[in-house]
Amino acid sequence: MEKGRGEIVVAVIDGLGGGLGAEIVSRLRSALPRQVEIIALGTNAIATERMLKARANRGASGENAIRVTVQSADFIVGPIGIVIPNSMLGEITPEIAQTVVAAPGVKLLLPVEQSHLQIMGIEPKSLGEHIESAIDEIVRQARLSPPVSQA
Repeated sequence: MEKGRGEIVVAVIDGLGGGLGAEIVSRLRSALPRQVEIIALGTNAIATERMLKARANRGASGENAIRVTVQSADFIVGPIGIVIPNSMLGEITPEIAQTVVAAPGVKLLLPVEQSHLQIMGIEPKSLGEHIESAIDEIVRQARLSPPVSQA
């Protein structure tokens, strides 16, 4: 998966208030080289705006934006709810969930609790530790070098 400058694309999907997505974007931006493009995909404008403020390169909101953009992402990061139809208070439509699952990129899903779903066998870690594990996996699979300096 080694690519030239600007060719690695990480899509971050979130909804509701966008807090988790903003934290993911912020940590990705700090940990990954600048040439990695981070795209904020919100199920609503508030989530997208928060991820853009966390320094995503660009962003879009809504079902169609998510369905189109994930097709070109090398990595898709978000809470596990992005692949569960009608989750996140109904913001994840069946079409979004199906498109994310079928997208060609690597899906890195964070085990955020869902009231009707328990994931067994997940190592108990903080959400921050799970985000760091996702970042480590992107670096490993994309064969990226850590940023030289992000001052």
